[in-house]
Amino acid sequence: MTSNHAASWAYAEDFVTEPEEIETARRNGEHLGATAVTPAVGAALRALAAACQARAVVEVGTGSGVSGLWLLDGMPADGVLTTIDSETDHQQAAKDAFAAAGVPHQRTRVITGRAQDVLARMTDGAYDLAFIDGDKGEYAEYVAAATRLLRSGGVLVLDNMLWHDRVADPAVRDVATRGLRDLGKVLRAADEFVTTLLAVGDGLLVAVKR
Repeated sequence: MTSNHAASWAYAEDFVTEPEEIETARRNGEHLGATAVTPAVGAALRALAAACQARAVVEVGTGSGVSGLWLLDGMPADGVLTTIDSETDHQQAAKDAFAAAGVPHQRTRVITGRAQDVLARMTDGAYDLAFIDGDKGEYAEYVAAATRLLRSGGVLVLDNMLWHDRVADPAVRDVATRGLRDLGKVLRAADEFVTTLLAVGDGLLVAVKR
């Protein structure tokens, strides 16, 4: 990458200012060891939710509520975010963040549990957007479930799909990197999706279900 490209990338990453309530949720997450999406990724999530008028969103990996707040900001006022995480302290931090931001309680369903178990109980074709930011080793399983849950025209979004610049380097062959690299190729080739990879944050893969 040239220095100009690096400067442009940094400019793009800082292009949208993070609202105070999201910045607070980010700081709280850092204390819990919950790594949040970058502001640029959050802004992309907000734009995607707004573009598809997402009234029903499912999120795997609640963290401290940072990505959830960005998604909710892009959703219509009657939109509902269902967010899943196995860590109860993360879930409580997210609930606190939603309340502090003035999000009505009926707009969120915060579910603690194993994502695959929760997703298996959810309704086929009932969701407008699915955001995956959980255990990297289970991404393929999350994608299979999300594909079932999304309506035609629904949007699948996966975070960390460049995985600390490792995915782009073919010499890097650890299990996590190979899994994400292979999954990206599978989605790129799938007739069921229209797919692109955005170089924001740690890599955001976006796939629209046909």
